[in-house]
This record gives sequence, C-alpha cells and structure tokens, in this order.
Amino acid sequence: MNDSDSAPEILPELSAAAHKINIKKLEKAPYNHTGQHPGNKLFSHLLRLMINVGKSIIFRKFESDKIPSNKGGRISVATHINGLVDPTLMIITQEKRIISLGRHDLITGPVIGWWSRRNGAQPVLRKAEVEAGLTDENFARKINDRSMLTIANCLAGGHGAVIMPEGKSHQDSKLHALRTGAARAALVSAAIAKKRGLPAPVIQPTGLHWERHYWFRTKSYVEYTNPIEIKQVFDDDQSSRLANGEWIEPPASAVNELKEEMYHKLSPLTPEAPDWETYRAWILIAHLKANYEKNPLKTLSQEVHATRHIREETKQNTHYQDLISPAKEAAEILNLNNLDSSAIDKNQQLKKTRISTFFTGLIGLLLMAATSIPVIIGSGVQSILARYMVEKSDEGLDARTTYFLLAGMFSPVIFWPFTSLVITFLSSTTSPATPPQEVLQWYDSVLQYPFLSLQALLSFISIIFVFYISSLLFLSGYDLWTNYRNTVKISKFSKSAAGQEFNILIKKLNIQLGLLK
Repeated sequence: MNDSDSAPEILPELSAAAHKINIKKLEKAPYNHTGQHPGNKLFSHLLRLMINVGKSIIFRKFESDKIPSNKGGRISVATHINGLVDPTLMIITQEKRIISLGRHDLITGPVIGWWSRRNGAQPVLRKAEVEAGLTDENFARKINDRSMLTIANCLAGGHGAVIMPEGKSHQDSKLHALRTGAARAALVSAAIAKKRGLPAPVIQPTGLHWERHYWFRTKSYVEYTNPIEIKQVFDDDQSSRLANGEWIEPPASAVNELKEEMYHKLSPLTPEAPDWETYRAWILIAHLKANYEKNPLKTLSQEVHATRHIREETKQNTHYQDLISPAKEAAEILNLNNLDSSAIDKNQQLKKTRISTFFTGLIGLLLMAATSIPVIIGSGVQSILARYMVEKSDEGLDARTTYFLLAGMFSPVIFWPFTSLVITFLSSTTSPATPPQEVLQWYDSVLQYPFLSLQALLSFISIIFVFYISSLLFLSGYDLWTNYRNTVKISKFSKSAAGQEFNILIKKLNIQLGLLK
C-alpha cells in the first residue's frame, strides 16, 4: 500500500450513542479563537492524574519513548484501534496541555462529556452522521469549522492536540485512509503562529502498540519518531483573517500533500500487515530469530522493533517469505489456544511449569486474598459497571479496555471519595472523634460536627490511598497468579495434539532460520 488514497476508505458504523445528537450542548461547548486553551487548567491536571490511575489499573507494563521536544504546538497523530485508550496515552506521554477533537457524543454525554467539556475538548460531526441524515451539512460545517479553528489557535499558542486522522476507530491491522482534519488544522495553525510571531507547530507521528489491545492487564508501548514540519501556504492577508477568527480552508493541494506525508510517516508505525494472522506470524519469527541469536525479546518495545525488522525483511528477502506460511500456521495454533509467541522460551521450546513459578503464583493468591476486602469495597461497583458496559456496548473490541480504563480513571474522583466519605461519616458518628491536640480544639468547636474534624479529614484521605494501594497490590498478585496459570496452560498445550503439531512447525522454522545465516 503506497498512499492514503489506496488505503481502505470505510465509513464508521454508527453506534447507538452516535445517533443521538445534542444540538444545544454542541452549541454551548467551550471554544476559544485567541490561542488560549478553552478548558479549565485545574481539570487538565486532574485529567492527567485520572489517566495515570487508569493506566496503572489496565496495563501490566507501560513503556514510552521520550517525545521530541519543540517550542511550538504539537499535533499527535496515530492509528486508532483501541477506543479512548489511544488518545489518553498520547495525552500523558507529552508535556504540553492538550486540546482534543472528539466524536460529538463523547463531548455531549452525561459523564465523559462533562469531563471532556471541562477540558476544552472540541466536538466534531463526521461525514457518516451527515450522510445518515442525523444532522444537516450546514450545522455540521458550523460546528466543525469552529472546532478546527479552536484547535488551530491552540496549536499556534503552543498547546498540543491529539487527532486520530483516520476519523474513526477500527480493528484492522493496517492504516485506513486519512481524513483531512489534522492536515487542515496544521496548515492553519502554522499560518496563525507565524502571523503572531510564535514558534511553528509540528505534526508528531505516534506509534501505539499493545501485547493484545483488548486484553485486560496487557502491555503497552508508545513510540515517537521525528516530527513533520508544516509549510506556510497562506498569504499575509489570509493569515491575518485566520488570526482574527475567520476560518479559511487551506488549498486542497497543500492539504493532500501534507496528508500523504502523514500517511507515509505514520503507516510504518502501525502493524502494516495484510491481516492479523500475518502480523502474528511476523512476531513469531521475530521471537525465534532473537532466541536463535541468543538475544531473547524481553519487552514489548523490543518485540515491536524486531517484528518491524522481519516485516521489512519479508519485502526485500525472498527467503524470508518462505517462513511466512509455516509461521502463520504455528502462530494461529497459539492464537486458537489463547497463547502468543511469549509462550516460547530461549531454547525454542514451549515454557515448562517450574517450582518457582508455582510459588510466585501462590504469592499472587495471598496478595489478592490480603487486599480483597478494600478492593471489593473501593472498586467492586465500578468493576461490575465496566463489565456490564462492555457486554452491553455495540462498539466491539474497542469497548473492552475503554470501559475498564474509565472505571480506573473515575475511581479517584468519584467512587473512592464517595465510599471514603461514607466510611468516614459512619465511623465518626458511631464513635465521635476528639481533638488530638489543644491547638485543634477551636477548629472542631467551630465545625461542631465530628465527621468534619481534621482527624476525620485525614482519615478520609487515608482511605482513598488505601483503596489505590490495595488495587495495585491486588493487581500485582493477579499478574503473578496469571503468570502461573499461563505456564500451566502452556504445559497442557504442549502435551496436546495441537501442541505436538506446533512443536514440529517450530523445528521446521528453526531449520529454515539456520539456513538464512
């Protein structure tokens, strides 16, 4: 696939939520065309805290490259296969305050929408909504132009933006055709920045990688490469009008040129495979090759780069192409048994259960048992709610990690404070607190309510921390237990007929790898 025009052009399937367009909330959504961020700065810091908590809940391990520094604004772009998880990771891996562009129902919704509007997120009405007759073209253009101008001004003012240029979330192993929004916003922001004498913004290609994107407690890696510089395409008069709040469309030729450059820089950071079966085959070959060279892949980032090397080798070296068919067959056997290439040890054999693994699994059970009560009290409700939303959602695999991320994100601002307040209130009213020191007596006498004392306040805060630490310890125990259960599963698999077939394929692949040396 050589360019964006030859990539799949598939309009998104509209979810039930996307069918509900709230015109009043769309018109009232905050915006700003002066370069100032339309969101609340306090909520921006709070959002980062929430995302970090959610990240620690859903990921077993998280890696990120250091993002290239630049004085001006930055548009981060990436492929979009993992729902709301994609933009949130791009937000917390950079230092700039983010202005985001999102689907209209995510901006106007009752919970996520409330937080999105406080953070200045800009709504967009997509071509799919217009063609479905859910809104008229003029209203969509009004909202979209206003949002794009807000994005452009914020970028010119030195802020960051997160845009998924495919215009939708999908489950394919390759990049879809890019929409023009990111390129248009970039060209306009560059003109505004120059007019105001500010540093030029850049486009930042971003690679989002997952061990398996829909697994709970999966591994994640955020990759950054060199940014794309943005050309000046507006004359001085047009730049002045843009800086004064008038939206002017950049030349179509310039938009298409920048869009193509984005596609060529972004596509290599995606799996860029014909299908997931082929990509899993590349991963398997990468692991076998690394083991053969006595340099096993230990992290997701190592796996991503090694797999990319295999992808390029298959394009240039015909001998590597001979490995694809047996590798696909072997990788598919693993996938059907809910396993992946990490099931192979450094000796090119399926991992065996060891006594040490059993003991770490036992430690995991003990950790989960020891922290189960505070975890159930603090996180039980949102976990059940997230699972219910996953099963109810019509958004497919995207919803799995999205809803668990949201459960983790809203725990420290809604669920834990509420539960802690109830516990603090009940304990204070059943056993009234007394001032621990004379210097605090005036405080309690003024408040007159024991559950509002400083002692109760400290108790309230401590309970929230207990919920968080207990969750992390419980999940660490869950990881250890899962590791043990995984080795047991691998051991059983190795003794099965499918396991025997897999071992034969691995031996053939190792022989072929040896012949390539």
